[in-house]
Amino acid sequence: MFKNVIEWFLILTVFGLSAIVGNWVGYDVLPTAAIPGMLVLILISVLGLVLEKVVPGNIPSVGYIGIIGIIISIPGFPGSEYVVRWTSEINILALATPILAYAGISIGKNWADFSKLGWRSVIVAIFVFFGTFIGSAVIAEIILRMQGII
Repeated sequence: MFKNVIEWFLILTVFGLSAIVGNWVGYDVLPTAAIPGMLVLILISVLGLVLEKVVPGNIPSVGYIGIIGIIISIPGFPGSEYVVRWTSEINILALATPILAYAGISIGKNWADFSKLGWRSVIVAIFVFFGTFIGSAVIAEIILRMQGII
């Protein structure tokens, strides 16, 4: 179990460092301001992964991570004002970018498996990507027009 915790911590630290760089480059948040929030997020994630293995039942780690995050950010919980202030320095897009890049790389490594699904799956995937893009663009257009930005 200890080996798993060390491995999880190291992997999350790599993602955290890349998110801090993205936060700095994309949103002008200095790494010194983002590091405390990233450490909180990493510790919450590791604790959720540990609880999934230790607590009996079939609750996924993301459930534990969400519950821990909610509890420690509730006003009145000891230290919650620090947790909220530190984590507010991390932009969600800076956090999601390295995770999505990793997902893309892992999918890219499995093109052989993806090609075994057949040409129909490729066509469905193209329509899903296209529909998601057009749907997002339409929603953005409507919201921006409602706000008078465009």
